Amino acid sequence: MKRLAILGSTGSIGTQTLEVVRANEGDFEVLSLTANNNVELLLEQAKEFRPELVCIFDKKLAKENEHRFRGISKVVSGIEGLIECAVIDNADMVVGAVVGMIGVRPIIEAVNAGKDIALANKETLVTAGHIIMPLAKKKNVRILPVDSEHSAIFQSLNGENRKQIDKLILTASGGPFRGMNKEELKKVTLEDALKHPNWSMGKKITIDSATMVNKGLEIMEASWLFDVDIDDIQVVIQPQSVIHSMVEFIDGAVIAQLGTPDMRLPIQYALYYPDRVWLNGERLNFYELGHIDFTKPDYNTFEGLSLAIQAAKIGGSMPTVYNAANEYAVAKFIAGQIGFTDITAIIRNMMENHNVVSDPDVDTIIEIEQEIYKQIG
Repeated sequence: MKRLAILGSTGSIGTQTLEVVRANEGDFEVLSLTANNNVELLLEQAKEFRPELVCIFDKKLAKENEHRFRGISKVVSGIEGLIECAVIDNADMVVGAVVGMIGVRPIIEAVNAGKDIALANKETLVTAGHIIMPLAKKKNVRILPVDSEHSAIFQSLNGENRKQIDKLILTASGGPFRGMNKEELKKVTLEDALKHPNWSMGKKITIDSATMVNKGLEIMEASWLFDVDIDDIQVVIQPQSVIHSMVEFIDGAVIAQLGTPDMRLPIQYALYYPDRVWLNGERLNFYELGHIDFTKPDYNTFEGLSLAIQAAKIGGSMPTVYNAANEYAVAKFIAGQIGFTDITAIIRNMMENHNVVSDPDVDTIIEIEQEIYKQIG
């Protein structure tokens, strides 16, 4: 039996992780669960899975609702509570599914504690990959990707010599605005941006997909996960979301992982790795599919992608600036305070006005995040 700590259990990845746990009764024990402020769902999850510990990140909400968890789970709160859930005794694996940079410290502490990581939080490696990957190697901890694209690369590399990689090919659906120009993007609404053609995801990641910032974050994460230069990572638009990503080797061979767009597959693969178990769901039907299309990304219209490549090549603290500016800008867009194209304009402005720190520690990363938030206002 594998014992799990699930950070971000009420979000899209967290709830689907619990679906996998539920479907494989007896294979897993859930030791801790965390939520930001969705107390009702967290309480339902706690009643079902009986974890030792739950974290309600909002301290006021935690205090107001602690009595509701009495006899079920101990309640903790804030970043300290999130870390406590991440390093809980006897957990074999931590599922990192919190949204945003708040996941950095808990993941670092979990690695320090020797826990394997099923990682869905892109921001962790984007901002602190230079800290986490060497630490994971030192602690002999496995970082197992949950993102569909990174899981596809991970699966394609199974049994292969990583020194023989020529390039990684990240596929992207193109989101709901594929084919539009900059003038058309100025008119799109929040409702439009949340209509992803293929995937069912949380609001933040769905907006990131619409701006293609999500693919930019994935480029940076892939570089750290697979120790590949940014210039050796290619993005290709594949609208059907059937090929989840590919690896090209030095002899010209390309290995890809295909499947229906179902996040339970990469989640389950990370939880059971290196084994595969039955997953109930739709199968890919090549007769119905008929064809798979590929196009080149529009780096001019979807500037979030080109800015990500720029941030990655500069390195140091610049990826933190890119990520923090995006997080705050997306929150403002969701709140109706800015337009869709303002998101990448804010990212560009913050990057242009940042003095790079070459090798930021965790405290510096968090400080830069807060500085960016203040500057955006």
